[in-house]
Amino acid sequence: MSKVIVIVGGQWGDCGKGKIVDFLTEKADIIARYAGGNNAGHTVVVEDQTFKFHLIPSGIIHQDKLNIIGNGTVIDPDVLAKEIEQLESRNIQISDKNLNISTNAHIIQPKHVEEDTATGEKIGTTKRGIGPCYKDKIVRTGMRMSEFIKKDTSAAKKLKPLVKDTYLILNNALEQDKNLLIEGAQGTLLDIDHGTYPFVTSSNPTAGGACTGLGIGPTKINSVHAIMKAYITRVGAGPFPTELGTEEDTNKEDSYQDLRKELGEEGIKHLRRRVVTKANEDDSYNQGRWLRMNGMEYGTTTGRARRTGWFDLVGAHYAIKINGLDSIVITKLDVFTGLKKIKICTAYEFNGKKLTSYPTNTNILKNCSPVYEEHEGWTQDLTEITDFNELPQAAQNYIKRLEQLLKVPISIVSIGPKRSQTIIREDMFF
Repeated sequence: MSKVIVIVGGQWGDCGKGKIVDFLTEKADIIARYAGGNNAGHTVVVEDQTFKFHLIPSGIIHQDKLNIIGNGTVIDPDVLAKEIEQLESRNIQISDKNLNISTNAHIIQPKHVEEDTATGEKIGTTKRGIGPCYKDKIVRTGMRMSEFIKKDTSAAKKLKPLVKDTYLILNNALEQDKNLLIEGAQGTLLDIDHGTYPFVTSSNPTAGGACTGLGIGPTKINSVHAIMKAYITRVGAGPFPTELGTEEDTNKEDSYQDLRKELGEEGIKHLRRRVVTKANEDDSYNQGRWLRMNGMEYGTTTGRARRTGWFDLVGAHYAIKINGLDSIVITKLDVFTGLKKIKICTAYEFNGKKLTSYPTNTNILKNCSPVYEEHEGWTQDLTEITDFNELPQAAQNYIKRLEQLLKVPISIVSIGPKRSQTIIREDMFF
């Protein structure tokens, strides 16, 4: 019997899906991506190599697996061709045996990037042309991949051998009892229908998008799992109830790369000591900055510093309902190391009332204040631990409390970017 596993982001994205998909790929036959464009980014660390993906599913590192970019995605052909060339330069050969692109995926054209650059500032888009491309798709004036590959351009020639009717490949594979790992982009709270509109992406990164974005029926899906950080981050504008510091302060920060150039390694170490000291004096901005620096919370695609906050249980419960989650994977638990206290937002307060259900009205959400419970932190390095019971007791207590509050199993705990830094608590996958 084949198994179809869907992996979604349970927050605002940037949650470590690439690492978890790579980890689970070993038992999958096909890895398929169903939504989004090169506004998303996955970072995967394999031994001493770091791979950054924007369009290609992160399963491509395993060269014996078939990776599919589905019809629900939007593709900048020059970006995709360059991504393929970069992989080939690292001795990962790309052919139709390991990468297929849907004939029905829509093409991001230069006019889309121009429009996004002119209009996307208000909501903080990545200015990659994603929204305008989806807009043309909806009003039926877009260009599909099947049309693009007829052009006489280097990108069209590069991609043409990879373009297939992927719905047929997927359904035939399921009839042959192949295992399918489905990869989302971004996260639940950025969904065009269910996210913090209008501060959202232009597609459906929630589990429902897997069916329309790939051309498989909902009865084929066996389970859905969400990746969530031990805290939460957001890129761009929009409401953020548990934010530490302010969006304005975060936007003023240099990228980590710029900081390293400016300060050098010794200067970075000094800055980290100063930040964690202030964080442990209950300075909320520096608590957020510690999460940002310790978690390398700078965009894979844009390099922007991400806004950071404590884990939001209200938003997590919303993601559980919207996606029908079977389990949750918690990533970046190691980022808390150094903090004396950590918090979980268990409810919101709005106009003197306590809310435990996520308000879909953005005007309400932006005026919600978090209600916290506080937990002990730890100072021990977690990144070499391989057994959950060997984690510091405070770290174990945090995960167990999250699981108790979520009422959904926490199946995996990730304590670093490498495959080896993954603790399986409950194998609910292949």
